[in-house]
Amino acid sequence: MAIRRGRGVAAINYPTGMNLGGDPSQALVHSTPTGNFMVSLSSVDLGQGLRQVMSQICAETIGVPTEMVNIDTADTDTGPHCMGTFASRGTHRIGNAVRQAAEEARQVMLEVAAEELEVNASDLETDGTGNIQVKGAPQKSISIFDTALAAHFKRGRSISGRGMFLVQRSYPDTETGAMKPATCYAHACVVADVEVDDETGEVTVLSVKNVYEVGRALNPAMVEQQLVGGSWMGISHALYETTEPYYPDRSHGGTDFNQYLMPGPGDLAETETIVIERPAADGPYGAKGVGEMCANPQIPAVANAIYDAVGVRIDMMPITPERVLRALKAERGAGQSGTA
Repeated sequence: MAIRRGRGVAAINYPTGMNLGGDPSQALVHSTPTGNFMVSLSSVDLGQGLRQVMSQICAETIGVPTEMVNIDTADTDTGPHCMGTFASRGTHRIGNAVRQAAEEARQVMLEVAAEELEVNASDLETDGTGNIQVKGAPQKSISIFDTALAAHFKRGRSISGRGMFLVQRSYPDTETGAMKPATCYAHACVVADVEVDDETGEVTVLSVKNVYEVGRALNPAMVEQQLVGGSWMGISHALYETTEPYYPDRSHGGTDFNQYLMPGPGDLAETETIVIERPAADGPYGAKGVGEMCANPQIPAVANAIYDAVGVRIDMMPITPERVLRALKAERGAGQSGTA
């Protein structure tokens, strides 16, 4: 009996969003009389940072600081339609809709500024700090604050825009059957190192090295937090989490979340995360969806590492000590019968 070490590798590709009904999302953008911008969505921030990323996309598109953008997700009954916050679709689908709405609002804003400055709208640019200026002549400018006031109280214009993202239907090739089932894919590869006690069946994940291809990381700090948290969640799925009891009798199962088994801080592995950017042609500023795929490859990587350590394949989650011991017992029994 001994503690054995093993290493496992797994790689995945993961589609962004879904194609049901075109997977649409809508967004509305409008300015207040004082030049701040409101983004109306029916998309809910579940803690993944959707509000921050949508603020960044809107601000980048219009050409203003993010502090001038507010996100309103107050009511899914009265807000613009969205399929929902799931399927790793938020940044890609909703972000595309916000960018489209912001582009339309920006154009109206430039047209109003052009009337105030008596120039062509095509000759104007934003400076990123809240001003609109003539290209090559920054001294001739107007603040977005004054532009919004002029639009509302002088020009009778609504600085607003509408955006909608819809996945175009893909038809199979009549000869090959080939089609495009998803807009873009994120990718990941994970290497996990584990220790397995072949007497108790206990598995300890020593380290996890993650490489993620995410399109473009619009907010690198938040992306890294999502990926590290997802990596730990993947380990938790692999070894701990289940709504079923570990033993045949259901009375052994947890009855509430106080009894739901999850790893604590002392159970988390040493984690290294590398982000690779390969912008998606159809993503907002190249972004892809990475919400779910960051928790997936750890599971087969841990399972492969256990196989490398003790030579048994386990294809049910979670990989509990009991299941490891049963697999080892079955393997030893098969070996003994084979030599008899």
